[in-house]
Amino acid sequence: MKVFLTGGSGYIGRAAIEALVRRGIQVAALARSEESVRAVRGLGAVPVPGALTDTDVLRAAARAADGVIHMGQHYGPDTAEVDRAAAEALQDGAGPRPYVHTGGVWVYGDTDGVADEDGPLSPPRITAWRTDNEKRVLARAGTGERPVVVMPGLVHGRFGGLVEMFYAAPGRETGSVPCVGDGANHWSTVHVDDLAELYVLALNAAPGSVYAGVGDLHPTQAEIAHAVSRAIGRPGAVRHLTEAEAEERMGPIAEAFALDQRLTGARARRELGWRPTRFDLPADLARP
Repeated sequence: MKVFLTGGSGYIGRAAIEALVRRGIQVAALARSEESVRAVRGLGAVPVPGALTDTDVLRAAARAADGVIHMGQHYGPDTAEVDRAAAEALQDGAGPRPYVHTGGVWVYGDTDGVADEDGPLSPPRITAWRTDNEKRVLARAGTGERPVVVMPGLVHGRFGGLVEMFYAAPGRETGSVPCVGDGANHWSTVHVDDLAELYVLALNAAPGSVYAGVGDLHPTQAEIAHAVSRAIGRPGAVRHLTEAEAEERMGPIAEAFALDQRLTGARARRELGWRPTRFDLPADLARP
């Protein structure tokens, strides 16, 4: 089997390539720079030069594969348009073969207790664009195509991800870890290696399926901030920010960090046999 993947040189993409290669699956990965070429080649994938805006490249690479995983993202004011055009090109190329699209659980907004993939949508501004794109992707399930959407929670592990970028790094720089509000809100999280396994399994999912890629535990933001403070050698050094202060420091992503979310990954475990094993984000972060 051969899989074409976008975002392969990124944080989640690297883990996904490793998971695919471990299974003996051939991987071709989009690479927009020489650094990306070296990264994906070093992981055992064949680099495909190009960017998400190169729709002809995407269409041809998808056509040459037995399955497609789209996890790359273009950053800019045209994020939604680039993602929509890339997804359309990839689906055109994939045809009746599996196409796995990346969403995110933030589109569910605050959840009332524990929610699943059928819960109401109330996205923060930073991910509001995703909802329409994902509807377009899934709508093609009725045409003989095989779209599936994976919705990762907040990803951790391998000392990377958003927690490293927006909590650990500022903590090292300023001596205190930020926390939006009182930090009592819950996060739905997933280890990057567990998430990579879910992407592989999703290639065999039923057309039109949606899976929340989250673990069983739902730590609070305050628990996470304190774990980060221990990891950087400043135990207890947590600075609580108002949402306005947090947005000034972090940008619009602060609104997403303030969400109170408890999603369940039971559907992926039940339908795909997904078995996440690394649940404890605070313990993972607390390691120096």
